[in-house]
Amino acid sequence: KKGNVYTGFAFSLTDKRLTNSNYFFDHVVDGDQLDYDLILKAGYYTGPNGMAGVTFNYTHSAFTGTLLKSNGVVISSSDTVQSSSVTNGFAISPYFRPSLPITANDRLSFFTEVSVTFGGSHKNATDTNKKNQVETTMSRDFNFKVGLSPGITFFALENFALEAQMDLLGYSLDVSKKTVNGADEAIKSRQNVNFNINILSLNLGLAYYFRAKHQRD
Repeated sequence: KKGNVYTGFAFSLTDKRLTNSNYFFDHVVDGDQLDYDLILKAGYYTGPNGMAGVTFNYTHSAFTGTLLKSNGVVISSSDTVQSSSVTNGFAISPYFRPSLPITANDRLSFFTEVSVTFGGSHKNATDTNKKNQVETTMSRDFNFKVGLSPGITFFALENFALEAQMDLLGYSLDVSKKTVNGADEAIKSRQNVNFNINILSLNLGLAYYFRAKHQRD
């Protein structure tokens, strides 16, 4: 109903030890990596079957360890590099989401979300080789995307709902700038239009609807 408020929250954390001794890979890794993602989502019903809102996403990734760089399967002449990097990124996505009830009691419904995303990331990396040569890299990226994402909502309880959503169609623009040891490199930009149906890319979540007053059997 018009006036109902929607909110959602998701958090993931990965803390792992990376050990890869397969010499057939180009990089043999020995180190520690910490990643986490934070997603906040809120919306407001503009009518019986329409909602507008915004999604905020923050990501963090940190790596510290040793890379054994090789050319092919022979690593006897490879160079051992001590590496550390930290990447922080964010994205803000306003969206509009019309929905279509599938069941008479509104327990199950289909929706299509149209969104516009503005985001960016910042990465600092330091590599040291066996000759104590240090390379410091700073990267900045800007992202713009327009996307179409269909999905379904199922109310397991009165106010709690399970949601499944899949990115289907989109246009993206990526602009990146890289600095190595204080010297600026060329700015790179890339545009992409994609149409993708991939069941493995489904986004699953749990949502709570404040002041929801739907009559469900």
